[in-house]
Parts: sequence; C-alpha cells; structure tokens
Amino acid sequence: MRLLHTMLRVGDLDKSIAFYEKALGMRLLRRKDYESGRFTLAFLGYCEEAEGAVIELTHNWDTKEYDLGKGFGHIAIGVNDLEGSYQHCLDCGAAPKVAPKVFGSGTRLAFVKDPDGYEIELIELSSKFGDQASQPRD
Repeated sequence: MRLLHTMLRVGDLDKSIAFYEKALGMRLLRRKDYESGRFTLAFLGYCEEAEGAVIELTHNWDTKEYDLGKGFGHIAIGVNDLEGSYQHCLDCGAAPKVAPKVFGSGTRLAFVKDPDGYEIELIELSSKFGDQASQPRD
C-alpha cells in the first residue's frame, strides 16, 4: 500500500493552483472538468502520481467557500531554506500563521495558510532529517 493523494476542497481553483505552483513549487499534473457533476479536479505534486503522493484540489462550481472544520490539521512540506521558503509563500499570497522558529525537538519549522485557509507546515529538512533527507526543490 501507499498514499496516493490528499484532497482539499477549494473555492477558487485557479487561485489555488497558482498558489501551489508558485509558492510551493508544485506542478499541475492534470486537470479535468466534470460537467454533469459540476466540479473540477486538479492534481498537483512534485513528481508524477505513479512515483509519489500528490494534492488533489476539488472545485465544486457552485461553492465559493468551505468551513474547514476542526478535524483537518495541515499539509507538511520539506524545504531546504526555511526563512526563504516562508517569505516566498507570503510573497505569493499566503497568510502567516507561525514565523520560522525552533521547536523543542530541534526541528525548525513555520506555518502559513493557503488561499482557502488550509495550513501548510514548512519543515527545514536539515533540522528534521539531517543530511540523509531527499531534498525537494524550493
């Protein structure tokens, strides 16, 4: 077994795609409109779906906003440059949540919110995994 994707419902699909591409460096892998169901699915990630987990953005055409509820926590993204990645996300429209800092475990991380309010945790890979981590592009 393996994780395939995580689905997020979004109010403005184009704005969300732009955020995940520009702020987080993901690539749009596929996008499809479903006329009969009045929704669009867009899949974004750092690699092809056959190679690793991706994000599925679902846009229901008649819904502009969602109550995020209390059950969902966050998406974690490993970065090489915590401060630079955090600032880049803010420059791309993210809302700040937690500025870069060191937590008790020694892990350096920060939090931002995407255009729909979903929390994104930015984890500095060198502080969490050391030199053995596979380093994604920032």
